[in-house]
Amino acid sequence: MTVWHGELGRKKTGGAIIEHRKKRKYEMGSQPLHTKIGKTQTKQHRMKGGGIKIKSAAAEFVNVLDPHTKQIKKVKIEGVIQNPANPHYVRRSVITKGSIIKTELGNARITSRPSQHGVVNAVVLEKEK
Repeated sequence: MTVWHGELGRKKTGGAIIEHRKKRKYEMGSQPLHTKIGKTQTKQHRMKGGGIKIKSAAAEFVNVLDPHTKQIKKVKIEGVIQNPANPHYVRRSVITKGSIIKTELGNARITSRPSQHGVVNAVVLEKEK
């Protein structure tokens, strides 16, 4: 099913918006792809102009930056702890930008957009003393 980003609905006054033309292909959108924890899977999506966007459907590993040592390590994702985008995403193990995950190095915050960039990057959170 296609998502359409054109004008739709009603005016502020409650009156119907009368369409002055039909839908256009450049107004098309797509369904959101929720990146989950599991065996790594990616999907290719053709963009306007012929470019290709790689989307991550599932991720098993994350590239984690340790701000103290300035080193990046590829570690396994153990679980989702918190997701400010939607509290139900924690239960479903959906990874979005800003979500906090549990890794082998400790808790980390996702800095990339996995469903847009096709890769999962994160930064290790400071441990409370």
